[in-house]
Amino acid sequence: MVGIDYRVRSRAGSAAKNAKGALTSGAQAARDSASGVPGASKAPPVPEFSAEESLDELRSLATSAGAQIAGEFLQHRDKPDPATLIGKGKLEEIAGAAASVSADLLLFDHDLTASQQRNIEKVVKIRVIDRTQLILDIFAKHARTREGQLQVELAQLEYMLPRLGGRGIEMSQLGGGIGTRGPGETQLETDRRKIYRRIRHVKEQIESVRRIRAQQRQRRESVPVALIALVGYTNAGKSTLFNALTQAAVLESPRMFATLDPTIRGVTLPSRRQVLFSDTVGFIRNLPHTLVSAFRATLEEVQRAELILQVSDASSPLSAEQDAQVEKVLKELEADAKPRLRVMNKIDLLPPRQRDSLLDAATTVHVSASKGIGMSTLLDRIDQLLQGDALSRIHLRVPQKEGKTLAMLEARARIYSRKYKDGLVELEVEAPESVVRKVREFVVPEFDPIEILGEPLSETIKRGKR
Repeated sequence: MVGIDYRVRSRAGSAAKNAKGALTSGAQAARDSASGVPGASKAPPVPEFSAEESLDELRSLATSAGAQIAGEFLQHRDKPDPATLIGKGKLEEIAGAAASVSADLLLFDHDLTASQQRNIEKVVKIRVIDRTQLILDIFAKHARTREGQLQVELAQLEYMLPRLGGRGIEMSQLGGGIGTRGPGETQLETDRRKIYRRIRHVKEQIESVRRIRAQQRQRRESVPVALIALVGYTNAGKSTLFNALTQAAVLESPRMFATLDPTIRGVTLPSRRQVLFSDTVGFIRNLPHTLVSAFRATLEEVQRAELILQVSDASSPLSAEQDAQVEKVLKELEADAKPRLRVMNKIDLLPPRQRDSLLDAATTVHVSASKGIGMSTLLDRIDQLLQGDALSRIHLRVPQKEGKTLAMLEARARIYSRKYKDGLVELEVEAPESVVRKVREFVVPEFDPIEILGEPLSETIKRGKR
């Protein structure tokens, strides 16, 4: 594994350090490399990972992909080398180390251009992949549904397309002079046509999936059931929290991107309102744009959600940096303005004194999904923040023979009082609007015409006539 730390120097010659609230030099160099203009990035300052922390994350990604780490290198440079990214001398050192341990793969914690990848492979004599390609491989490994597989394939094809140029000795380049004019890049053009054709086909299939999901969503939205989306950095414990809230059986694993395909389950809140929870794919630093675009159909659930639960790892020292990355992806999805509840997970991993000092706020709840700590508080806070299907307190008089209606009230309303009288059941309940509409015929008005001064209206009329 190879990590890169670029020490970007200012005009005055002072080295840019990893200050809190500023981009690291590595992140700045990556953006400069992508734009082609050093220092051209004008992104707002957010907490970023240091080169060592980024290399630790690459190690977790490689382990999730099933790799065995044979060695690690961290290169410090003032600026990226256009040909090999890390410089010829360092590359030769890495080539010798890779040969000594018989490594068959070299991972770079940086996006490589097609020419950089070819130049590095010529020196190290083994296969070279960059960070984006590693993430794509993990996604392909964990995709289970047809929708997930299509979205991963689209991202892989879009990543591969610009990297076709010049690959393979079978490419017959046009030359200059007598006897050097070949047929041109025939194989390259053929491969590009095949990839373009496949991309169009996959996009059509994804569009079909999107239409089906839209129909399913339309049926859901015909009933006033709120959708709550769980988002967060990968390995923050979203699937564990989802299982704790919904009693689902989603895979829980410390590996990154262990769960990829979206899952939706229904939950009854303390107010007896019905809501849907959606578990989405985990976000990560510099999530490849091709993946965000490919998974837009899946991430539409985040855009449609009435409330977003942003799950954070309270035990991680990089919690602020991870939340900043989640915020960037939510902004790209145009979902950053939605109501949000911050869920600080894994508090059971904190020291007891630090755990006891944690205080919940209006938009922050501290929980441990694996130990079941704070689940009731979290559900109560969700109940308070939801605006749809508003609650109202009503007085009902339901005939005892209406067993179906009484059973529905028992299941979906909070009952404060219950009396039996003359074949009727008098109830005072707090119920969602969706339930109130179904029992409107049994609602007792504020001034009940059926009963005055504690006696039936017919008796009052008779007494008045007498």
